[in-house]
Amino acid sequence: MFKKGCLLTICVVLTSCSGGSNYVPSSDDSSYPKTREERQVEEMGKLTGEGGLTIFGGKSSSSKATHAINVNSYLWRASLDTVHKMPVLSADPFGGSIITDWHKLNSESKERYKLNIYIVGHELRSDAIRVSAFKQTLDKNGNWGDIIGNDALATEIENKILLKARTIKYKSGR
Repeated sequence: MFKKGCLLTICVVLTSCSGGSNYVPSSDDSSYPKTREERQVEEMGKLTGEGGLTIFGGKSSSSKATHAINVNSYLWRASLDTVHKMPVLSADPFGGSIITDWHKLNSESKERYKLNIYIVGHELRSDAIRVSAFKQTLDKNGNWGDIIGNDALATEIENKILLKARTIKYKSGR
């Protein structure tokens, strides 16, 4: 009985492994040959394709898997270029967030900075990026103390990122 069960299992496995490559499309098969985009969507499956999961919720405006990410690539690259000297704690290209660690401009500096950058849109616009800047100073006892009111610094960093993103876009010819 055991030998018959094993033999049956082997036959089923071998049968399921054979075939599949003998498909010949009929003349009324409109999906043959497929475009490169259609093959990419098919390879990606339903997770990010049509009817699948979208990163930011809601109905996707296109069935292409590349539209599941709603972060502007120019703003993302410009943000990374802007903070390239700072240690990055977290960088999420799908969510559009970059969080840096504390960084001093030089070894003798009594000031240090930390940035949280959020890219919240897929268009290259000024309202598609938000920066939170934090600044601390070193007191006489060697303790770091927060400095309140860093809105001007955050705005300066946002403007620098926007200018760099526009430059990247211009140089790419788009």
